[in-house]
Amino acid sequence: MPTESLPPAQPTYVLRGHATAVHALHFAHHNRRLFSGDADGWIVCWSLAFKRPVAVWKAHESTVLGLAMWGDRLITHGRDSRLVVWNLAVEDEDGLDKVLPVDKPPDHHAKPKIAHELTVNTLNFCSFAWCRRETSEQDAVDPTGKERISTTTADDQIFLAVPNSLDSDGVDIFSLPSEQLTSTLPADKATKTGMVMALNIHTTPSTLHLLAGYESGHTTVYALGLALVPTTPSPQRQQQQQQQQQQQQQQQWQKLYTAHPHTQPILSLSLSPSPPHTYYLTSSADATLAKHPLRAPTTAVDHAAAPLQTVRTKHAGQQGLAVRGDGLIFATAGWDARVRVYSGRTMRELAVLKWHRESCYATAFAEVAGAEAATPAGDGSRDVEEEEEEVRTGTGTGTGTTTTTTARSQALTRAGEASKPSTAATTHGAARMTVSQRRERKAQTTHWIAAGSKDGKVSLWDIY
Repeated sequence: MPTESLPPAQPTYVLRGHATAVHALHFAHHNRRLFSGDADGWIVCWSLAFKRPVAVWKAHESTVLGLAMWGDRLITHGRDSRLVVWNLAVEDEDGLDKVLPVDKPPDHHAKPKIAHELTVNTLNFCSFAWCRRETSEQDAVDPTGKERISTTTADDQIFLAVPNSLDSDGVDIFSLPSEQLTSTLPADKATKTGMVMALNIHTTPSTLHLLAGYESGHTTVYALGLALVPTTPSPQRQQQQQQQQQQQQQQQWQKLYTAHPHTQPILSLSLSPSPPHTYYLTSSADATLAKHPLRAPTTAVDHAAAPLQTVRTKHAGQQGLAVRGDGLIFATAGWDARVRVYSGRTMRELAVLKWHRESCYATAFAEVAGAEAATPAGDGSRDVEEEEEEVRTGTGTGTGTTTTTTARSQALTRAGEASKPSTAATTHGAARMTVSQRRERKAQTTHWIAAGSKDGKVSLWDIY
């Protein structure tokens, strides 16, 4: 049968629970959970094994701009000028409400405990970026050389990048758990870039790299040496405040790359998988997608630098750009209500996912590296016998809606098929699992693509 005659792909599940547009998505806990954030500030934590909410709370008084998981802590960034870190391990979910925003939860409801909170600039609609700090032996030595301080690990300290609180063209870098303002990147005086619209950061043991996309359509990569960035934990912050201010004055940001591939504001920016980071992608309000190089620090920036590749897609307004962990594909959310999937190597369009009837704002990929090796465990939120009864009778009251995907499995190019676990390897182990464990296993090993839309729904796709 010709591919053109097959019906379009359909989502495997649709999660219905938000009353307003979904602006942020994030997979967590080895694909056991999916977090979604909406325009009213609500966060929903979904169990992917059962497609039901396991935690619901109002984290912000305005739109949720971004989500990320730092160990057992969820980072949320809202347009209410707050960036909050919540303690939220799987075992913490039992004490939280499950009433979805669309069902009008009570005004007073349980929330996770707050571990950190920062007041940040959200005028730009720009979400935060974050990364763990890579460490080396040098990081464990006090700058004076007189004494040795405690060594931090990647899980102990992270950097956060947000638009500058006073100048929306600049960027502030914070450190957690110290909550210190580590450095500030001033606005680019040589180029009229406008406001910062998209950010990403990553580190090596010696350098912090900052990637920025601007209102003008420019994108720039900066580097900052980490030798002077303090690693002192929070209890010593007051003693080190004066020294930190002196260090900040000495820090010099180096511009490594700048390009102007877009005619409209950059809407999203995503880094290639690590290690190592070799490129990053940008999307814009125009119809262009661009791939850019990541270079080591040099003595001077190449102002004539050009992107590695640009693609004119004919589809304006693609945002929520996300690259899958294996780098084979990336996806965008479109103002035209389509989710588009592209090849990570050639940037050729591979699939158009059409189900939502209103604009899409966010995409997210499930983990594909390490998820297959995760040990299956019962979710604990449902009784096994109850699940077996639902399987036998075909009943259930979950908010997830199942749709057929038989046609789409034949219609779409299986670019990532090689990275999926073999059926033979999983069948033997699955035979010894309970129903709950099999569902957990399937959720962990499926290569989900999630899309959030203005219609308040989250669609889950399994196509690659």
